Amino acid sequence: MSDEDITLTAGDAEVTVQPGNGGRVGGLRIGGVELLRQGARFGCFPMVPWCGRIRDGRFLDGAEMRQMPLNAPPHAIHGTVRDHAWRTARTSTDEAVLTCELADPWPHPGLVTQIIALTEDALTLTMSVETYESSFPAQIGWHPWFNRNLGGEDVTLDFDPAWQEERGEDHLPTGNRLDPKPGPWDDCFGMPGGVEATLTWPGQLELKVTSREEWVVVYDEQREAVCVEPQTGPPNGLNTLPRLVTPLDPLEATTTWRWRRLGSF
Repeated sequence: MSDEDITLTAGDAEVTVQPGNGGRVGGLRIGGVELLRQGARFGCFPMVPWCGRIRDGRFLDGAEMRQMPLNAPPHAIHGTVRDHAWRTARTSTDEAVLTCELADPWPHPGLVTQIIALTEDALTLTMSVETYESSFPAQIGWHPWFNRNLGGEDVTLDFDPAWQEERGEDHLPTGNRLDPKPGPWDDCFGMPGGVEATLTWPGQLELKVTSREEWVVVYDEQREAVCVEPQTGPPNGLNTLPRLVTPLDPLEATTTWRWRRLGSF
C-alpha cells in the first residue's frame, strides 16, 4: 500500500500519520489546534530497536560487539526505523497499522508493527518487535514533540517519578539513582508503577501521557517544545538493561495520550 500521509479522524480530533517519514505521527489537532511541533524531524517518531543514546554506538549482542553509526557523535541515538519508510498494512477512519522491516545497519532481521488508534479524546500507540530468526536485544519508545505554547500560557508538566537517573557528562545514565531534581531536563526517570505525566496548557487543554512501561525520558531544553518519551528501558539500555526479543517472545509496548478541554478551548 502507499506510503502517502494518512489522516485519521474521531470527533474533532485529527491525526496525520506519515509512513514515508519514519512511521511518525506528524500531527495531532484538537478542535483545529496543533499539539505537536511541526517539521520533518518532529511530530512523534518511534524509537526502535533502541531508545536514546548508545554509548559510542556499541553494544554487546551475545558474544559479539556491534557498532551502530554515530548519528549523534560520539553516540548512536534513537534507533533506525525513523530513517526508513514504513509500509501501510491497513487503515480505517480512525486507525492505521504500519510495519517496518529491521534492516542495515541493524544486524538482525525483524519486523516492527505500529498501531495508531484515535478516539474522540485519546490517541493510543502500540508497537511490537518480533523475529522469526536470531534473537537480539531491543527497546521500544516514542519521542513526541509537544508544542510548548498553543497560543496562551506555556505548558506545565506534572509527574512524580520514583527516581531520576544520574546523567553523566556524556548525557548517559551513570547507574546512580537520584531524588528527582527540577528541570530543565534531558533526563531519564523511573516510574515503577507505569509512566504517568500530565501536560497542562492553562485554560486550554490537559493531556495525560500514560504507559505500562516504567521508564520515561523528559526533554524540555528547547524553547519550542516539551518531549515526554515512554520507553521500555533507559538510554544505553542495550548495554545496561537488555531485553531479548526471541522467536517465542516478542517485545511490545503501548502509550496513550488522553486529553480534556479546559476553559473555552
